Amino acid sequence: MTLRGIETCIALLGGSFDPVHQGHVALARHFFQLLAPDEVRIIPAGNPWQKGNLQASAEDRVAMLRCAFDTQLMPVLIDRQEIQRHTATYTIDTLKAIRAEVGPATSIVFMIGADQLQHLDSWHEWQQLFDYAHICAASRPGFSIDAQHVPQQVSFEFSQRAATPEKIRNTAFGLTYLATDLSVEVSATEIRTALQRGDKPELLVPPAVLDYIELHHLYRN
Repeated sequence: MTLRGIETCIALLGGSFDPVHQGHVALARHFFQLLAPDEVRIIPAGNPWQKGNLQASAEDRVAMLRCAFDTQLMPVLIDRQEIQRHTATYTIDTLKAIRAEVGPATSIVFMIGADQLQHLDSWHEWQQLFDYAHICAASRPGFSIDAQHVPQQVSFEFSQRAATPEKIRNTAFGLTYLATDLSVEVSATEIRTALQRGDKPELLVPPAVLDYIELHHLYRN
């Protein structure tokens, strides 16, 4: 939907952030530079339906997000709405709530990585996500929207809705963009495994986050 008078742009980044790592920071920074949103909103999951129990508490994950993003030169807000829910966390519910909050004259951009794009069709009511926001994905060089990389339905939706960053910035919802020049690939599972071994994954985790993990003895077992 193109809407004259788009006033603001909000970029959203959701995830378990267990822990937050350099891949998350790089993804947010990449689209901040590309879209120049007025706000980057980080949304830690409460009870994500597709994942098992989280190892770090909600308070620790929020604290680690602050450690990771407080030094970034972008306007970041940590949104706790999914943590405050007592039911399963679905992205569609979060987008509906944010659209109701900000109104129709705001471009809402939901940022994801290529790994999430590959499983987008398994998300609850995934095709309705486009009724509330744009979806922008970032991947390594060589990734493309075709049957070899993503499910056919996802490929079709992404191809049909593809737009330029400028159009996304000035449209309320319903468009897509694939950035294929982000080569940062980090696994939170690998980070937790390294920490459990007593290793320090210094290249994978922001320094302040690693300091917080060590200070609070997280991911030890």
